[in-house]
Amino acid sequence: MTARAAPPSQTGVVVTRFAPSPTGALHAGHALAAIESHDRARRDGGRWLLRIEDIDGGRSRPEHVAGILTDLEWLGLGWDGKVVFQSARMALYRAALDRLRARRLVYPCFCTRADIAREVAASASAPHGVDGVVYPGTCRAIPADVAAARLGEPHAWRIDMARATASAGPLDWIDELAGRVVADPLAQGDVVLARKDAGTSYHLAVTVDDAAQGVTHVVRGIDLFAATHVHRLLQALLDLPVPVWRHHPLLLGPDGQRLAKRNGAPTLAALRAGGVDGRALADDLRARRLPTGFALANA
Repeated sequence: MTARAAPPSQTGVVVTRFAPSPTGALHAGHALAAIESHDRARRDGGRWLLRIEDIDGGRSRPEHVAGILTDLEWLGLGWDGKVVFQSARMALYRAALDRLRARRLVYPCFCTRADIAREVAASASAPHGVDGVVYPGTCRAIPADVAAARLGEPHAWRIDMARATASAGPLDWIDELAGRVVADPLAQGDVVLARKDAGTSYHLAVTVDDAAQGVTHVVRGIDLFAATHVHRLLQALLDLPVPVWRHHPLLLGPDGQRLAKRNGAPTLAALRAGGVDGRALADDLRARRLPTGFALANA
């Protein structure tokens, strides 16, 4: 399916990546993430890759891609090689899903969000995982022949987490800041590996792409720490190389909330238009000289 990347100890070359979604303009939180991954590679004379995670065809926009490139250049961050677009790599994700399907480690899910909300509301407790409320497993109980007859209906593909974790056995992973972490993917529930509208999901696509691109160090925000439990499992199931992770603190706004597109965080484009020097901003973020009212948080 994909070429296996040699572990860092064999190649000696550190490869990191920045992988934004072109569904809006970048803000200072994205800048911090880009700088963290860029500098981790450059510190050891490694390579920094740029990947555009545009599997959300309904929200991804070409103008946001152009904005990302402009923002990174303004910050003084240069990437190596060609920019990779996930929308051009769907065959790789289908092949990975087919491998899991052949082992009966995934199942089709016909539930709508409303269906899941009703089931969760009727439950005495609703545990949360990486994707929010843990899926109650409704469609896992559908007999295989019945599910096969319904595949013409809109459906997602979910991992059967109990079966998958039993198949993989005990797993762990290394984070440069947290140390050795025992993987606990079962706590995340049966996450979606292929969305109804996209044919893949963040979890499957990012795992396949990091392996295919030879990423040795996954540098990203602490908000994605829990997702690593799922990604480590997928690596084991698909026989993919295991990188080192580094989950850095998040940049919080004056309201104490994580910067996000949905809450109107100031964009890098707006800062640039206001006369801010991008390279100076990057140096300030490196030195943790944050704008007044801003803070870093590990959760």
